[in-house]
Amino acid sequence: MTTKQATDDQVYSVKTLADFADQLNGTSADDIQVGGTHYKDMAIQPWAVMEAVLTHAEFVGFLKGNIIKYSLRQGKKDSPDAEKARHYMAKLNEIEPKW
Repeated sequence: MTTKQATDDQVYSVKTLADFADQLNGTSADDIQVGGTHYKDMAIQPWAVMEAVLTHAEFVGFLKGNIIKYSLRQGKKDSPDAEKARHYMAKLNEIEPKW
């Protein structure tokens, strides 16, 4: 898999989940990591393990919790938290399109 990172221009130009989806150009949320490559460099991504061992409802809750966390944390840390929240939204939209 190829790791794609958002540029600073992309981080600030993405305003909605639809904008984020447009920038993905059909790329799965699994093929992207925001803010580095520390998860993509692993043999298996942590959320793939979580998706395998948690119930569907538990995994949806995990994704929603991270969306809330990164949304509320945006601007408080030197980290692209809004982009991370959108990344979790993209994953949630892939597994639960009508959430």
